[in-house]
Amino acid sequence: SSHRLAPLLQPRSIAVVGASARVGSPGNEVLVNLRKGGYSGPVYPVNPGRDQICGLDCYPALAALPEIPQQVVFAVNDTRLEACFDDAIALGVEAATVFSSLSQPGLAERLRQKAQAAGIVLHGGNSMGFFNMAGQVWVSGFDTRDHTRPGNVVLLSQSGAGMSGILDSEERLDILFAASTGQELCLGIEDYLDYVLDLPATRVVGLFLETSRQPARLLSALEKARQRRIPVVALKVGKTELAARLAISHSGALAGSDAVFDAVFERYGVQRVDDMAQLAAALILFAQPHPLPAGGLATLHDSGGERQLAIDLAAELGVDYPQLGAASVVRLEELLDAGLPAVNPLDAWGSGGADAGRSMEACFTALMADPGIALGAVVHDRAPGGGIYSSYLQYLRGAHAATGKPVCLVANCAGSGSDPQVIAATRAGLPVLDGLREFQVAARSVLAYRDFLARGEEPAPVPTAPEIIVRWRDFLAGAGDLDESVAGRLLRDFGIPVAETAVFDGPAVPAGIMRSLRFPVVLKTAQPGIAHKTDVGGVVLNLADPAALRQGCAEMAARLGPRLAVAPMITAEGVEMLLGVARDSQFGPTVVMGLGGVYAEQLRDSVVLLPPFSAAQAMRALSRLKMRKLLDAVRGREALAVGAFCEMASRLSLLAVELEDVVAEVDINPVRLMVAGCVGLDALVVRAQTDGR
Repeated sequence: SSHRLAPLLQPRSIAVVGASARVGSPGNEVLVNLRKGGYSGPVYPVNPGRDQICGLDCYPALAALPEIPQQVVFAVNDTRLEACFDDAIALGVEAATVFSSLSQPGLAERLRQKAQAAGIVLHGGNSMGFFNMAGQVWVSGFDTRDHTRPGNVVLLSQSGAGMSGILDSEERLDILFAASTGQELCLGIEDYLDYVLDLPATRVVGLFLETSRQPARLLSALEKARQRRIPVVALKVGKTELAARLAISHSGALAGSDAVFDAVFERYGVQRVDDMAQLAAALILFAQPHPLPAGGLATLHDSGGERQLAIDLAAELGVDYPQLGAASVVRLEELLDAGLPAVNPLDAWGSGGADAGRSMEACFTALMADPGIALGAVVHDRAPGGGIYSSYLQYLRGAHAATGKPVCLVANCAGSGSDPQVIAATRAGLPVLDGLREFQVAARSVLAYRDFLARGEEPAPVPTAPEIIVRWRDFLAGAGDLDESVAGRLLRDFGIPVAETAVFDGPAVPAGIMRSLRFPVVLKTAQPGIAHKTDVGGVVLNLADPAALRQGCAEMAARLGPRLAVAPMITAEGVEMLLGVARDSQFGPTVVMGLGGVYAEQLRDSVVLLPPFSAAQAMRALSRLKMRKLLDAVRGREALAVGAFCEMASRLSLLAVELEDVVAEVDINPVRLMVAGCVGLDALVVRAQTDGR
């Protein structure tokens, strides 16, 4: 292969510095893993104290080898590592793997610089290695289970435990490639993602992410996954402030704002999960072989209480249980015991008589035959000893044979993925999963990814006229005043509705401005350096006539300074929203939309998107707001003009890209969202720093 990672992941020959005969030591485990993985190239143990290790000739130093190895694996401690690394550079090796945590001050940075200068492809440090099952190259100093079947699931983790927690014990997954990327001195998780997307067998990729050190490369890899229709499931840690702070010390990683990762995942159809069990469940479900038709989820239960649990979890997780068609209801009513409702999810156990099994299978087949159902599960409790009831697998076989749709067996509580019957059924395309929550998250993921692919490439919004972009870029590159009236003009030129504001030096209102006003009006401070006017009492509403305005101006000028602004009072009722542009240190400009007004920061009900985006994309993102229902028709008020707000957000997303290098931040808060439309009532635009930074 010509991929730049080939010398590391498919090396012609490997030397192991620090090879050892001591069972269980990393220097021994590396040799055991290379043999277990079926590596066919020459392996050269390096240890001055031995003649042979594991039946292989042992060499005193790298310089004594009969050929230059393409890769060197370092299983030595920090005190000896750097000198050995220098030997490898002197030989001209192409790739290296380092397991050590490189905790000595300055060591990690020196190794990074040396590897980059020598053009060495370096894996690690602080890594548990990688397993290229497809290429039969297992480079790890840690024991794992026997992986006897060629797989189609990829697992990439910045945490060692994030890899081994699934790789070592989840026998329902046949792994194609797994890597623990560690400190990522030279190679990041993004590089491995790019590599595995070129492997023809890759069906799904799981990521355990702490951050992204190469954001642009992450985005291009995710775009490649989208084009190749390969689903990516991500467990991203560092959601909380404390977890994000710890990430700085853990992997030398600054966790980007978590909401921005949500924006990235949304843009590229990445399915996010919350823990390791959900990650494993989603990978199992994505790896199953049967295509997913249109429709939602159906589950069959042998317990009424368990059915209630399924309904409660679905409501919390946003999982869709479609209502059944009339024909399905008629068919189920023929099969069910009296008193059991023919609904989805379905409790079909009834009195559990002698023919309960036959009835359960017939009911499940009837459920799966409904045209509104795409994916089905039989939910059960594990048998004593953690096994499964084989009769339940028969329900799956019957329904799948009749409909061709994907079906699975789900334990209502965690079981074991190493039960032979469980592994066999999963490999046969009838996945067996554990835990209702885990299963529903996995089901939500496969259904959402199907819908993401069906939407295809969405039309980008129509660009702003070039002369407008050029005029404002020139203005922003200069030093002209950027007060609220100028900010408003800028936004209006980009098609973003913002109320016209007149700014002047008070306390007297210039006659021309006074003549142009239609009362009532709002008076605001325009004093430079006051970003949040409400906090300092810098907004006075509903001034009804010139006398009230003059009095307000005199009072505000005396208290906050002479620079003042006056704007029309928007009296139509509505909801206060917020729109803004913020620059993320990793991913560049982002657009924030959500609930606004004085309590915006306390409510924290907002979503972040990567610009540019269409009004349709904005509409979908808006549905993630906790207070979304406020915007619908409520108590004698018609639904608000959400479409107009989404169009406004889309126009702002264009500005964010078109003026990316001259605008650092935009804050339009509040945006009054009304029945008849929407308008920004207060606008702040912050220039990008142009002092060479």
